[in-house]
Amino acid sequence: MQHTRSSGASYTLTLALLILAMGQAVAGEYYVYKSKDGVSWYTDRRLPGDQFTLIATLGRPTASASCTGLTSRALERRAHMHDAVIQQYAKIYNVDPRLVKALIQVESCFDRYAVSQVGAKGLMQLMPATAQSMGVYNVFNANDNIRGGIRYLRQMMDRFEEDMELALAAYNAGPEAVEKYQGIPPYWETRNYVKRVLDYYKRYGGAEG
Repeated sequence: MQHTRSSGASYTLTLALLILAMGQAVAGEYYVYKSKDGVSWYTDRRLPGDQFTLIATLGRPTASASCTGLTSRALERRAHMHDAVIQQYAKIYNVDPRLVKALIQVESCFDRYAVSQVGAKGLMQLMPATAQSMGVYNVFNANDNIRGGIRYLRQMMDRFEEDMELALAAYNAGPEAVEKYQGIPPYWETRNYVKRVLDYYKRYGGAEG
């Protein structure tokens, strides 16, 4: 078990220091918690929810349980329900709606009630801190979740100069990790995530850019 404790430093700085300390050996998931006294903890193990609040993960897993036993027809029905909202916010934030659909398919299989094992929620699997920063207060409301997720994806596209692979990696593992490694971080979950989203993007008619 590995733990790193931080107090008095900003979240961005301490997260960057954690990634630096972990180095190229990192392959699994690491969790970022905050205790009731305001101290941040970084660990490869889950901590009790009554004492710690999970605020982020590195190499965040998707809500794969939402896809279990789902037929292609049922998936199509789910996806169709959200087409109009995806188109609406993709246009507002200038993001390819086909990329958004591919991301949602990987994240939650279009299940608006999806919850991952690390607490990411809704269609676009927003972590609590991300949802709050994007102004999403009901993560299970499809309209709000999609709006917040696309807005966040737009921020990642801007931050990484429209590089789709890096933006997707940042969506999954956090932008600090992408900046630290100057590319897709060496987390299996993140590398597999980027590949899967781009594969679905091509199936939806997009072209990797």
